[in-house]
Amino acid sequence: MKLVLDEEQRQLREAVRAFLRAASPLPKVRDGYDPQVYARLNGELGLSGLIVAEEYGGAGAGLAELAVALEETGAALLPGPFLATAFAAIALAATPDKELLGGIAEGRVTATLAFRAGASGGQGVLDLDGAAACGTLERVLSGMEADVLVAPARLPDGGTALVAVDLAGPGVARTPLESLDLTRGQARVALDGAPARVLGPAPEVGDRLCVALAAEQLGVMRAALEAIVAYAKIRVAFGRYIGSYQGVKHKLADMWCKLEQAESIVRYAAWAADESPDELPEAAALAQAYVGRACFEVARDHLLLHGGVGYTWEHDAHLYYKRAKADEVLLGPPRVHRTRLADLLEL
Repeated sequence: MKLVLDEEQRQLREAVRAFLRAASPLPKVRDGYDPQVYARLNGELGLSGLIVAEEYGGAGAGLAELAVALEETGAALLPGPFLATAFAAIALAATPDKELLGGIAEGRVTATLAFRAGASGGQGVLDLDGAAACGTLERVLSGMEADVLVAPARLPDGGTALVAVDLAGPGVARTPLESLDLTRGQARVALDGAPARVLGPAPEVGDRLCVALAAEQLGVMRAALEAIVAYAKIRVAFGRYIGSYQGVKHKLADMWCKLEQAESIVRYAAWAADESPDELPEAAALAQAYVGRACFEVARDHLLLHGGVGYTWEHDAHLYYKRAKADEVLLGPPRVHRTRLADLLEL
């Protein structure tokens, strides 16, 4: 089991962190998705191709490395389709498609994955008749920004395949939806005879998606805690820095403990995804059962400890809060993952 980053992973973390601080600081995040920043993210760092196999033009890295990158994009609240494209790349790694993976690795193609979240059935499944896909998918992550939709589709014989649909092609209607997370949009995607390319059997990648999302949530937690610690050192109330009050100290200590536990869980789950597949189902369920809720609680307390200023639109606290809440339910609420974990452990 590996719970600490090696030297190459630390270098990756520092490179992504430095890039995002310069290219996508929080004031710029409010402007939304910037295709130029996304292009540079891939041109200079090659992040979209991180887990794409070398034979398709990617780096051939594992989920542990992708988790490092997602932690940093989460901390920066990076707008746009990076997480959605990472989800699609995870699915495509199990059902390789040279054309699509090559485009993702080069940063020419952004993608999104329609997935079934938790016990609710999530976004649903398309119907495929020949080369035409029909159906409506709700709440597609980055559905307005992505170039390609990767989704499961029912075949006439009752089987299920993974298909790719050009979202700018005929038979596709996209409607932007209101989203709690102001930094990353969602869309309703309706397909009516849209041309679809069958990629292969639909893989089971839910566990790997859970790990990837938990890595982003870890980054949100870290950034929120760092921000409130910095604020507690400069904010004076009743003649004292608020960080000197015992009640504030206790709250900050609780937040730090949650962060430390979340980091251990994410590192373990990412290691299991790459090195010990038999342990992955329990590790992934644990990641979303714990990290999702802990991330929201840290973001909530980050907002509360800022006091009145934290509730203003101009302050960044609500951006962390909303990203944390949206992520908490993206792959199903924590109770779904707790139930699954209990079942896996036969409790």
